[in-house]
Amino acid sequence: MSSKTNTGTPLIDMRDICISFGGVHAVDHVSVDLYPGEVVGLLGHNGAGKSTLIKILSGAYKMDSGEIYVNGERADIRSPRDARRYNIETIYQTLALADNLDAASNLFLGRELTSPLGLVDDDAMESEARKIMARLNPNFQKFKDPVSALSGGQRQSVAIARAVYFNAQILIMDEPTAALGPHETQMVSELITQLKAEGIGIFLISHDIHDVMELCDRASVMKNGKLVGTVDVADVTDDDLLSMIILGKQPGKAA
Repeated sequence: MSSKTNTGTPLIDMRDICISFGGVHAVDHVSVDLYPGEVVGLLGHNGAGKSTLIKILSGAYKMDSGEIYVNGERADIRSPRDARRYNIETIYQTLALADNLDAASNLFLGRELTSPLGLVDDDAMESEARKIMARLNPNFQKFKDPVSALSGGQRQSVAIARAVYFNAQILIMDEPTAALGPHETQMVSELITQLKAEGIGIFLISHDIHDVMELCDRASVMKNGKLVGTVDVADVTDDDLLSMIILGKQPGKAA
C-alpha cells in the first residue's frame, strides 16, 4: 500500500519532533506517519537521526518538542512501558532473547502462564507458541530447542511472535535482516508480509537500500537530523534513494 491510497487515520503520526543532545539537533522538526498494514523504511547514514527518532517512539528518549498521535489520539510516551501501552513494540537487532530458553519460554518471558496451582504451565505455553508460529512462520518446528540453537531468521520469528502475541499493532524493526543470509532474509520478508496482512504497521530501520526497496511501501530518508523526504518506494529507484541519503536531495528536485 502506498501513500497515494492511504486514507483514514494513521496508526502513528509523529509531528514536528525535535530532540537535541549537547546543543546538537539529533532530530530537527521531523514528521513521519504510518498506516495499518504498511511498512515505512527509515533510511540514512549513521548519525542521520533515524534511530533517535524511533527511540522517541519506543519510549527510550523523551523528545524536547513535537507531538505523537496513535490512532488519532494524542499519546504521552515517556518510557518503554508507555509505548507498550499504546501497542508499540520494538524488535532490536540484538533481539533480547534468553539464549538458554526455548521458544515458548521466550515468548512468555516475564509473563509466564501458570496452572491453577500457580506453577508455570509449560504445556499451555508451548501450545500457544505453536498457535502463533503456525500463523507467522508455519515452517518453524524447533519448539524444544534453546533459542541459541536457532538460525537468525528463526530467532527473528520468536522475537516477532512475542510482540504480536501481546497485541502489538505497531512494530519497530531495527535492521531485521542484518547478518542474515538470503534464505533467512526471505524468511523475514515472509514474516513481514504476514504481519502486513494482519494490519500491523511496521517502521523498518535499515542501512540497506535493497531491503527497503524489497520490503517497504514508503521510505523516509533522514540526513543530519532533518527529514529529506518521504517517497513511495514504487515510484523511485535505488539511485533516487541513494541520492536522498548522500546528497539530501529529493528525486526530481534541485539540491
